[in-house]
Amino acid sequence: MTATIEDIREILKELAQSQQELSQSQQELSQSQQELSQAQKELSQAQKETDKQIKETDKQIKETDKQINRVSQQIGELGNRLGEFVEWQVRPAVVRLFQERGIDVHEFHPGISVKRDNEGLEIDLLVVNDTDAILVEVKSKLTQRDVDEHLQRLAKFKRLMPRFRDVKALGAVAAMVVPDEVASYACRQGLFVLVQSGENVIILNDAEFTPRVW
Repeated sequence: MTATIEDIREILKELAQSQQELSQSQQELSQSQQELSQAQKELSQAQKETDKQIKETDKQIKETDKQINRVSQQIGELGNRLGEFVEWQVRPAVVRLFQERGIDVHEFHPGISVKRDNEGLEIDLLVVNDTDAILVEVKSKLTQRDVDEHLQRLAKFKRLMPRFRDVKALGAVAAMVVPDEVASYACRQGLFVLVQSGENVIILNDAEFTPRVW
């Protein structure tokens, strides 16, 4: 069968349309490849930024660990200093200091812990004789909160340690550092205030001070 001119024209038209569609597909493929390439670049950049952030985070974690270690070391050193303050300065001095104030104590008991009727009581130093008991709270730096807590400790002392119910209970606070306003507050509450002075421990209260009795 011989193709007519119309058939040839139709074939050429379809061929031209197919070529146009192929060209369009190639353009779309090229666009997709460009978009994929851009996405890969963006992903690569994001990965680089993520890696950078991870490195910075690791650096911050290491620095935080160093700071924690430094703080732990400082706390340990402070604990050692407080222990030395109690062991070498407060303990040897308390009996003499209170004797000089006319309170004839002659023994002390460190680190007392009491549990009774769901209540607890801890005393750093208990200095006693037959008629007096002085509860001494020892701190590195004394705060008003420390004073208030010691007042609460004194309030329940005889209830939790009834064998001392017939003695005069007195209170004292001792510290390596005592701010003036805290010292004044403690004195007003009727507490003796012991403070480090060079290599010694002294009582800050003046000679006319009258301690509160519990």
